[in-house]
Amino acid sequence: MFSLRWIFSGRDRKWNKGGEEVEESNLSSAFIYVSHATEGNLKDISLKIPKNRLVVLTGLSGSGKSTLAVDTIYQECQRQYLEAIGYQGIPKPKVQSIRNLSPAIKITQSEYGRNPRSSVGTVTNIYTELRMIYEKLHERICPSCQKKIRASLCREETEKVEGDFKVYMFCSHCGYRMEKLTRSHFSFNTREGACKACHGLGEVMKIDLERVINEDLSLEEGAVAYWDHAYKDYSIGTVNAAFRHYGLKQSDHRLVKDFSEGERILLLYGAESEEAESFFKGVKVPKKVADGKFEGVLTTLWRRLHEKGGITAQLEPYFRTGPCDKCHGDKLEELPRSALVEGRPITELSGLSLAELLLWVEDIEKNLEMDEKAMVEVYLQDMKTKLKRLIRGGIGYLSLNRQTMTLSAGEAQRMKLAATLDSTLTGIIYIMDEPTVGLHPKDTAGIMKILKELRDLGNTVLVIEHDPEVMKEADHVIDMGPGGGSFGGEVIFEGTYEEILKDPDSVTGTYLSREKRIRSHPRMRLQGFIEVRNADRFNLRSIDVDIPKGCMTSVTGVSGSGKSTLVMEVLAGADAKERAGRNIVKGTDDFDEIITVEQSAVSRMKRSNVATYSGLYSEIRKVFGSLKEAKALDLTAKDFSFNTKGGRCERCEGLGYVTSNMLFFEDVDVVCPECGGKQFNEEVLSVKYKEHSIHEVLQLSVFEAQDLFMEKRNMTKILKLLMDVGLSYLQLGQTLRTLSGGEAQRMKLAKDLIQSEGKRNLYLIDEPTTGLHPIDVEKFLVLLNKMVDAGNTVVVVEHNQQIIEASDWVIDLGPEGGIHGGEVIAEGTPLDVMRNPASVTGMYLFH
Repeated sequence: MFSLRWIFSGRDRKWNKGGEEVEESNLSSAFIYVSHATEGNLKDISLKIPKNRLVVLTGLSGSGKSTLAVDTIYQECQRQYLEAIGYQGIPKPKVQSIRNLSPAIKITQSEYGRNPRSSVGTVTNIYTELRMIYEKLHERICPSCQKKIRASLCREETEKVEGDFKVYMFCSHCGYRMEKLTRSHFSFNTREGACKACHGLGEVMKIDLERVINEDLSLEEGAVAYWDHAYKDYSIGTVNAAFRHYGLKQSDHRLVKDFSEGERILLLYGAESEEAESFFKGVKVPKKVADGKFEGVLTTLWRRLHEKGGITAQLEPYFRTGPCDKCHGDKLEELPRSALVEGRPITELSGLSLAELLLWVEDIEKNLEMDEKAMVEVYLQDMKTKLKRLIRGGIGYLSLNRQTMTLSAGEAQRMKLAATLDSTLTGIIYIMDEPTVGLHPKDTAGIMKILKELRDLGNTVLVIEHDPEVMKEADHVIDMGPGGGSFGGEVIFEGTYEEILKDPDSVTGTYLSREKRIRSHPRMRLQGFIEVRNADRFNLRSIDVDIPKGCMTSVTGVSGSGKSTLVMEVLAGADAKERAGRNIVKGTDDFDEIITVEQSAVSRMKRSNVATYSGLYSEIRKVFGSLKEAKALDLTAKDFSFNTKGGRCERCEGLGYVTSNMLFFEDVDVVCPECGGKQFNEEVLSVKYKEHSIHEVLQLSVFEAQDLFMEKRNMTKILKLLMDVGLSYLQLGQTLRTLSGGEAQRMKLAKDLIQSEGKRNLYLIDEPTTGLHPIDVEKFLVLLNKMVDAGNTVVVVEHNQQIIEASDWVIDLGPEGGIHGGEVIAEGTPLDVMRNPASVTGMYLFH
């Protein structure tokens, strides 16, 4: 190894290599040379990165990995490419120069959009190819002769009807002319194919009756959830008037479950409903409310839903989405649902796992006649290629009908990664943010194979990673640090995995070379059990599980084995309450709250930042508003808000930047030309707390802010929790939209802990270590143990070996993903699971 630094002598820039000066014109084309990068927290770093190699960037959270890879290298790749084709607009990152760059592709953990019509099948185009196969080969019943006909054997003709072209076909038996089912009929996003009842969504809004009415109470005791105060008394009076009109008994403190059929109909649907008209035949509807013209509990909710134009916070508790009664969740009209290829409808294939779908594709390839195979061979081959890549990416358990908005950040990234292999481009720089996030160690090998294939095509693969297995496979490792935030931004090490193990300056190397200690006895803080019985949600196979209270339990297993279903569906608060009546979950009643902490975005608003979300900013504004300088200028806490008019810069509305539209490229945020990015007007900026303006406070990291506000108890409590969850490096003013899935999740956990002090809660956490360096995981474990010691119960869905090995209890699901998962393979202490030969997870523990 040799040290790298730039030497400047007038205008002649030279590269120092082990003391030997090399003219810049002689720099090797085999490397990307980064010279004096100062973007973000980078401390004037210079380094060279080997091209056409698999390079891992590692280091503590906030050490500068993403700043170097994305904000500096990727940004400069985009800028140079744009300028080469005559466009301007992307600002140059803070770096003196970067040599030997290539076009770059960034594959990050950003989620897909929230469009409910977007699915795995649509974004990969696999469903499009499947629709083409069904257009060419489907079988259906002729509406005239009732015989089975095959599209491939029927004569066709095209006709223009009202401006649109329609394809007709003739029955091969009786010659009957009918509209042919085309690719459009097999799409739930078209007028021809979408179910008319649910418009192709497969779901409709339904009232959750159990949440609206508690039948074990009387009306007077509050059986109807949304009847309160005077409105309850008024509604009970109206119901009783209806009962009198129809000759029924008064409510008179009777339990709702004891109501007669007629009484239930009037209560639920009202006097003017079809149900009441059918039941009380010949009885005229009362004309006045006072006479019993009662609207009905459910009818009132539907009316309010339509008047509000959709779900509001007040209505949300009483509604849920459920399968459409017409298409039963299949999204398509009846005719395309009934069409078959090789005996199966397209809706059935959409619900198969990708691994199962690949088997179907391979089977029909063998079974098709030559002429039919020729009609669809191109679609079958394309499907096979894409399916194999997705399976290798560790997501073979997904199905085509899985909505993309329900994918985790890791699943979304692996889908994008698999899509890159459709390209045969060479000379590209691929920049990836933790491609193995959310993967079981068993599945990491598939991702590594994809990364190496990209490299072997002649591309540079630059990966931000914490996984030691990925580092072992890398050609080159760059370790950033030594700490995070203002304590990071330096290149601590460059070289091979074997070399980093021997470097005493590398925190990463020191950790990796440590000998693992096995804890032989669990720290059991047992307070009873949560009992899960006969859980059959999604792919769970009617499993029974006992989860110890007052402990930390890890739920493990390969991707798609049912971990998130067990924890985030069955155990989660809403689901546990719904299913308690069927004896699925017992033992959660004694918790104050059941808190789920998932990896979804905490906010999509560009105005929401770390300080506002955590509750810290209201305290900061109070501090500034109370200063003598502020009072002298007639400024209050409100003036120090960037969300309201008054003290903020109105040119950028307090954001500090304006957005520049780049047409075919990503929009770029440009520093506000009026305030220079300082967000506030000069008067507000003149007020200082310990020599810091309000804008300068927002630029501080959580760690730095703790020092500044050390005597403010309310603020230090919030800041300490943010540090405890591994977010000490985040800037107070950093917008939440820029956080990774793991960072967003830990922000939510910190906020929940702030609000739940003194309570005894059940915390259900989905992969909390995403994005954390192993050293940061150790610190995070301290927080999890503090939570449990305080009387809480923590259940985590995890692949991280550090967390699993430090848990009190482990529940391992499997043996595979999708339909081959959903069983309890092993449970017990981490040592018990390690010694269990049936557990795939156990194979990787304590190694």
